[in-house]
Parts: sequence; C-alpha cells; structure tokens
Amino acid sequence: MTRPDVTIVDYGVGNLGSLRNALAKVGRSSEVTSDPQTVVDAARIILPGVGSFDHAVDRLTETGLGEAVVTAARDRRTPLAGVCLGMQLIMDGSDEGERPGLGLIPGRAHRFPEEFDGSRLLVPHMGWSAAVAAKPSRLAPSLGAGGRFYFVHSYAVTPDDEADVLTWTEYGERYASSVERDNVIGIQFHPEKSHRFGLALLGEFAVAEA
Repeated sequence: MTRPDVTIVDYGVGNLGSLRNALAKVGRSSEVTSDPQTVVDAARIILPGVGSFDHAVDRLTETGLGEAVVTAARDRRTPLAGVCLGMQLIMDGSDEGERPGLGLIPGRAHRFPEEFDGSRLLVPHMGWSAAVAAKPSRLAPSLGAGGRFYFVHSYAVTPDDEADVLTWTEYGERYASSVERDNVIGIQFHPEKSHRFGLALLGEFAVAEA
C-alpha cells in the first residue's frame, strides 16, 4: 500500500482541513490520523496546533501521539514539520505552561512583550509579515529566499542555538519565525493561509527526504 505524501497528526487541536486542502492544491496526497502507529510509519509528518501549550501537550501524551512523533522524527529520521503551535511543541517548552515539549529542537517559546521601545505592542501578532532567510533549507528550499506569510500568535520561539534559525521576522523584537535542524522544521506562520509562499513551502515539504 502506497503511503500518502504527508500524514497530519490529529490530536484534537488544530485546523486540519485547511492543511489538507492546501496540500491538494499543490498536487500532494495527505491523510489525517489519530493512530500512533500510522504516525510512526508515515513518510512525512505535519504536527499542527492552535490554543494553549499545556493542553496540547496533555492531548499528545494521552493519545500516545507525542511519543509516536518523537519516535518517527528521532529514531526513523522522518521529515517533520511543526506548524503554528506545533512549532512551539517541538521545542523544550513554553513560558505559557509547565509541561515539557517534545524536545526535538532545543529552545523555548516566550510571550511577546506588551511594550517595545516605548511603544505598545499589540499581542497577538496578527497579519502579514516578512520572513527573512537566515540559512538555506533542505526541507523547504523556497524559505531560503524568504517571503511574506500570515501569522497569528502570542508566543515566539527562541532556539538555544541560533544556527537552528531558518527565518527571522520583526515584531517589535526580532524572533525566529521558522527553525530547522536535520529532518525537523518548525514554522510559526500559517502556510495554508499564506498564498503562493505557503503553498510553495508545503509542496516542497511534501517531497522532502530526510
């Protein structure tokens, strides 16, 4: 049986239909699953997510899907994309909660400050912003040219090693809007809402090799 290009992890948190539709637009097959073994056996994995960090971690733990994602990414070297909250979940943790993240890329998520350089900063960061490339990407090569993407988030990731930063974005402070280490990529913006830039990224990830 031929596996779909991408397996989307369904742990009850995230807008899964829009990701599937976006992948279909670029001619790539996908499946949505809540079965841990299907995740372990996947060709490529997208871990989506919206909402609170601790609730998402609890759902991943209760369903066994968190362990499956780690097994696939760490042991089998399966290409993995953490999207939106999923990017924060692949890190060590978040200032939003107390639960540990999946620990696939060292670092933490922190909340945007309410004020920056004496000016009020609206949180969440919502809307279109530029992502400036910090290094080439193996999993999504078009990010090496940067682009404009759609964001909705109150927390931003700070990786322990700046070498893991794939793109930078300015919202008051400069922060990592995407990260990549080996076969794991984290994307803070919504690729499915980011028109041609997001579709290009999803199309590239759907054929990426570890």
